[in-house]
Amino acid sequence: MKYSYIIIDDNHESTKETKKIADGFCELNCLGLAGNYFDGLNLTLEKKPDIIFLEINPKNEESNLSLEIINPIHHFLKIVPKIVVTTSNKDLAFEAIQYDVLDYVLKPVTRFHLNKIVSKLNKIKEAQRLANSIDGEYGQAKEYRSAEDDDAMLGHAKKPLMLCIKSYGDYRYIDSRDITYFQADNNSTDIHLNNGEMITAFKTLKYFEGLLSYPFVRIHNSYIVNSDCISRIHTGNTVCYIKNTTIKLPFSKSYKVNIDFIIWQIASGNYLEI
Repeated sequence: MKYSYIIIDDNHESTKETKKIADGFCELNCLGLAGNYFDGLNLTLEKKPDIIFLEINPKNEESNLSLEIINPIHHFLKIVPKIVVTTSNKDLAFEAIQYDVLDYVLKPVTRFHLNKIVSKLNKIKEAQRLANSIDGEYGQAKEYRSAEDDDAMLGHAKKPLMLCIKSYGDYRYIDSRDITYFQADNNSTDIHLNNGEMITAFKTLKYFEGLLSYPFVRIHNSYIVNSDCISRIHTGNTVCYIKNTTIKLPFSKSYKVNIDFIIWQIASGNYLEI
């Protein structure tokens, strides 16, 4: 079985050594190297590797490498790569377990370490294959589904996310495409719609951040924005402009990588820069 990987590490020498060992495995294919948080996240989202070898205790603090990079990866990718922490610091192992990493390897990375990792991945892949095989046996009736049924199911899958704000028997349904941004208000969240209406939900902004995926992106301690509703991003003034309104939402340095991702995502579409 073949597995693609990237290395995110600000130590050039250890990166070179890890890659040298990995190159000795026909099962492993390197897709790229990165030396800081932003480049590592960008490379992950662009290449979508099977494995990330991640340093979480960098030599240079400005590289911002830590376990925190795992959160946006989960947020932006449907299929999350397996994370293998490679570090010289054994004290972060317990914290890494909380992030459900595949393995925690103390440097230097050896052939023995990679043998274990490849074996783990093979077992996971085989378990998935067996599970899919069982599902296939019980799902043979699907082969007889009519084309009309297929179209109906595809149509259902394409339906946008519908939010229901429930309060004392009152069910308020909101099409996610109508939401421009979420704004924190202590332990509740104000949901702003493109028609100017505002609805309050008695959930925290962090709750919505964990629930929603792209195009909804956290840009500030107080804001989650619908990226499809952004008309302008001014990185100098650290603000986003909302389409067809005079609303400007601030973004903070701690969420700058999310702003960079929005810019990258927009540029990856049908795009012309002048």
